[in-house]
Amino acid sequence: MRETIIFQLIRIIVLGGLSTLFSFLVSGPLLNFLKKHNIFKHIRQDPNAPIFMSIHKKKEGTPTTAGVLIWGTTFLFAVVFLFLSYFADGIWSYFNFISRQETVLILGAMAIAALVGLMDDLLGVYGIGNFGGGLGAKFRVMIYIFLGLLASLWFWYKLEWDVVFVPFKGLVHLGVWFIPFFIFIFVACAFSMNETDGLDGLSAGVSLIALAAYIIIAFLQGRFNLAALLAVVIGSLLAYLWRNMYPAEFFMGDTGIMTLGVLFGILAMYTNTALFLPLLLLIPFIESLSVIIQKAYKKLFKKQLFLSTPIHHHFEALGWPETRVTMRFWMIEAAGVALGLMLYLLNILLAS
Repeated sequence: MRETIIFQLIRIIVLGGLSTLFSFLVSGPLLNFLKKHNIFKHIRQDPNAPIFMSIHKKKEGTPTTAGVLIWGTTFLFAVVFLFLSYFADGIWSYFNFISRQETVLILGAMAIAALVGLMDDLLGVYGIGNFGGGLGAKFRVMIYIFLGLLASLWFWYKLEWDVVFVPFKGLVHLGVWFIPFFIFIFVACAFSMNETDGLDGLSAGVSLIALAAYIIIAFLQGRFNLAALLAVVIGSLLAYLWRNMYPAEFFMGDTGIMTLGVLFGILAMYTNTALFLPLLLLIPFIESLSVIIQKAYKKLFKKQLFLSTPIHHHFEALGWPETRVTMRFWMIEAAGVALGLMLYLLNILLAS
């Protein structure tokens, strides 16, 4: 058992290291490609968000769709090591992390989200769509619901899964209600991650912190292929964040943030941590909650509670430097993840 744990740790570290190295090497050529082909960010001309437009006008013209670096690296590593495990075998088979039980669904959902997000980005680049910025929010939610339905049916029929872990209680069978619950969690994660993607380095940093927690959770659950997959994603995110720190050289775009949102949605259900999400994804939770509160407050009182939402724009409007907002939000996310992990470990100890 001890040897297995050590081997799996080495496997995860090697895959994460290779992913980081590869992503750093290709991030420069990717940036040059985006500039050469004029794949630049255009700020939505939304008359309902004047503060957002005034604050973020300076970001227009920054290369976008760099989320390709994140999911492209992940898919490339998955295919290459799967190929090597079939035709070269030996040590290469140990680095293959494709597993029907653990990673096939996640990779499939990420692929669909990546392609839809890429289409959305390109529509925005060419000024097509909602306020000249690609797909509208309602259409995105419909896509999330559709993907969530497909994923929930996979869990229901393929994995015969209908349980949710309730802290201090244990596994609870939801029966057919598992499907709407799954869709809700899936859409909530995707929506919340999208709301978090608004400042240089914010969504990438928050994602790194949360994914680090999920590697620990996956490892504790013995889902080593899942942990290996997450290590590859983290490696690519590190390289992306290097160039996305303020002032950002490029943005991930919807092709990146939709992929990450879908990833977290399935992770939460697959690791049975859906009810830990308000801590494990504390910043995305706060961001989406601020949007909901703003809409409700405006409808009830005919005025805004926050200067702008998601709430990171509120702090920008107050005069906080972008870097201060980002760093403090990272700290809050890290605190949430620490509390979430402690709560998760406490439940494991109580159950043993």
